[in-house]
Amino acid sequence: MEKMNTITPTDRPFIILLSIFIGSITIASVLANKIITVAGLYVPAGVLAYSVTFICTDVISEIWGRERANDVVFGGFMALVGVLILVQLSLAWPKAPFWDNAGAFNSVLGSTSRIIVASFIAYLVSQYHDVWAFHFWKKKTDNRHLWLRNNLSTAVSQFLDSFIFITIAFYGVMPIGSLIVGQWIVKMAIAVLDTPVVYFIVYLIRRKCGIHPGNVSGVTVS
Repeated sequence: MEKMNTITPTDRPFIILLSIFIGSITIASVLANKIITVAGLYVPAGVLAYSVTFICTDVISEIWGRERANDVVFGGFMALVGVLILVQLSLAWPKAPFWDNAGAFNSVLGSTSRIIVASFIAYLVSQYHDVWAFHFWKKKTDNRHLWLRNNLSTAVSQFLDSFIFITIAFYGVMPIGSLIVGQWIVKMAIAVLDTPVVYFIVYLIRRKCGIHPGNVSGVTVS
């Protein structure tokens, strides 16, 4: 009888990070319907949830490598596709005769569909760029200075995401110029603040799982 595969110690933190990534990317599309004020800047409320995804991909890139990080990005994209389909089904489904919240429900989730489409494009461009840039700077720095590649890769990726997402999601509806600038500044502030978080998570996973830099379960990663 063939022995069943079991979850290894290195699989557990990856599954947790993947789950956080998927949860954050999907809820960000719903939260983005609300525009909030952060230190005088106007940004979609999903900005914090979306910023969490870059922490996840940077940690995954650092420990498991570029190929695994790209798999996570693709998985997130498929999750967004699934959310879009489910949202459209919920909007099209006839409501119960005693339920009186259809207007509010349609107002929020109807806008979510456009936001999710904007997320598709912005997500693929920014996330794949982030993974590529992270490993570009990792190679340039000879696997040193995690803080540098974390922030350099995120800076450009977050600008691409903000520009593409805001333009597609809110063009003709809201003032996109101030939203693009505001979202990028807030995301960069979060990126700077999350650098110690990335360091701590990487350190914790390596310590708990016995993973040395550049090696996962004895297999060298790029």
